[in-house]
Amino acid sequence: MSSRGIADQVAIVAMGCTRFGERWDRSAEDLLLDAVQEALTRADVPLADIDAFWLGTLGSGQSGLMLSRALSSDYKPVTRVENFCATGSEAFRNACYAVASGAYDRVMAVGVEKLKDSGFSGLLRADPPGAGTAPELSVTAPAAFSLLDPAYCAKYGVDPAEMREAMTHVAWKNHRNGMLNPKAQFRSEVSKEKIADSPKVAGRLGVFDCSGVSDGAACAMIVRAEDAYKYTDRPVFVKALALAAAPGRAGMDPAYDFTTFPEVVRSAQDAYAQAGITDPRTEVSLAEVHDCFTPTELVLMEDLGFSERGQAWKESLAGEFDADGRLPVNVDGGLKSFGHPVGASGLRMLYEAWLQMRGEAGDRQLDDPRIALTHNLGGRPGSAVSFVAIVGTDRAPTG
Repeated sequence: MSSRGIADQVAIVAMGCTRFGERWDRSAEDLLLDAVQEALTRADVPLADIDAFWLGTLGSGQSGLMLSRALSSDYKPVTRVENFCATGSEAFRNACYAVASGAYDRVMAVGVEKLKDSGFSGLLRADPPGAGTAPELSVTAPAAFSLLDPAYCAKYGVDPAEMREAMTHVAWKNHRNGMLNPKAQFRSEVSKEKIADSPKVAGRLGVFDCSGVSDGAACAMIVRAEDAYKYTDRPVFVKALALAAAPGRAGMDPAYDFTTFPEVVRSAQDAYAQAGITDPRTEVSLAEVHDCFTPTELVLMEDLGFSERGQAWKESLAGEFDADGRLPVNVDGGLKSFGHPVGASGLRMLYEAWLQMRGEAGDRQLDDPRIALTHNLGGRPGSAVSFVAIVGTDRAPTG
């Protein structure tokens, strides 16, 4: 799998992100407006100067009218996109391509979701018949992802008690990171004992092994790379955008072993080729990944090439993905601390990468990060969509 990519053709010059959480006081339109206003203020650009918008939401609104009405955007084009939990990332991907094509000079990708008062529990949802996911509807998301744990132990000979420790470490790490983030939903450190002993939801997944349902919005303003310094002295350049969608229903296939996400492997390979990265273990400064459930993050470390197969549980326990480790992962708290307003999560990940590379991440600021990877996963093990973005502080010389 390969694509030509648009490395260094577009740049993010401003971003906005609301506080995630139980936002009973704000509608979905209020939240997207708050995020957009933050980005416009940062870039010192009036709304009228944005040429087009891409709106990502799973179910909080229909059509582009949700955004145009909220912003009174004066007949500008608005495209609504949806791609499961990768929805916000998909809005970003399409917005970047629109600028790279030359169709527009300044665009905005906006992701928003208002779940807390919608009745959505994060367990079952009624998808349209023929949407490609019907066989999995009888399995909740926690149940589907809980299968990663015993499958991983069986394939790599990991003692279930050690795997439990590694899963606990993932939750502990991400809650500890989120404690330093004023926009995270959950900002308390949680002891490893409390995580390990939390009430079970599915298989060995306890409450603290699962990300929360929340409300929130995030957005990015994108321009041509050659124009970026007109808006900021610290733009972030887009190096790679890769999306892979499962061709079948491998979750129902007896040959699928639940120890990898083939879509993640394919999208990562494509992204690394676009960005010219040959060793992600050493070339990536930080990563924001889709830690919907704790065993997911462990498997992702291997699918993204950050760990050798069968080693992620051990390296996670050794602290290699902690904020002060070899490769900081989910330093903003991830889905575990931020919660998961579906349409906004992909752009929230990019928001952290953008802050870190501008040196604006406050108490959780890393030491001079240069390359960041964000990863968004939608669907279930074996039948998912996967998005990988790579962004960086420096633009390769042209000509």
